[in-house]
Amino acid sequence: MAEARAPILSDDERAFLAAARTATLATIAPSGRPRLVPICFVVGEDAPGGAPRIHSPLDDKPKRSAEPRDLARVQDLLVLPEATLLVDRWSEDWSELGWLRLDCRGELLEPEPREREEHASAIAALREKYPQYAGHRLEERPVIRFTVHRAVSWGNLRG
Repeated sequence: MAEARAPILSDDERAFLAAARTATLATIAPSGRPRLVPICFVVGEDAPGGAPRIHSPLDDKPKRSAEPRDLARVQDLLVLPEATLLVDRWSEDWSELGWLRLDCRGELLEPEPREREEHASAIAALREKYPQYAGHRLEERPVIRFTVHRAVSWGNLRG
C-alpha cells in the first residue's frame, strides 16, 4: 500500500498565507539576476493532486506598459516559469516574527473559455480581499497562477 504524502502546506502555513496582504515575488531576469516585486494575491483551490494554487492580478495600476503581457515579471515567467513567493510578518516583538517561502510554477491564466471559470473565481476572491479592485478592469486582464511545489517556513505563523 502506498504511503500518503504530507500536504505541501500545513494548516498553520495555509492560514498564514491566506491572511497575508502581500507577498514578494522573485523571478529570474534574462540576465540571470533575481527580480523582486511586491504583489497582491489570493489562495485559490488546490490543483489536481493537491498542490496549492495562488492567484495574483495584473491589475491596471500605473505601470511602465499598459499591456500586462509586457511586464518584466510576466516576461520572466514566460521564459522560466519557476518563481518564489515570500510572505513575511515583521514585529518589534521578535516572538511574533514569521515567514513562509513558496517555490512555485507561474503561468498566465487568461480570461478565455477554457480558463474562464478559474479566472472569474480568482477575480471574485481578489475583489473580496482587496476592495481597491472594485474599479479595476480585472476581467479583461490575465492573472498569474502560481502552483506551489515546495514550502519552507520559520517562526511564529500563528501570531
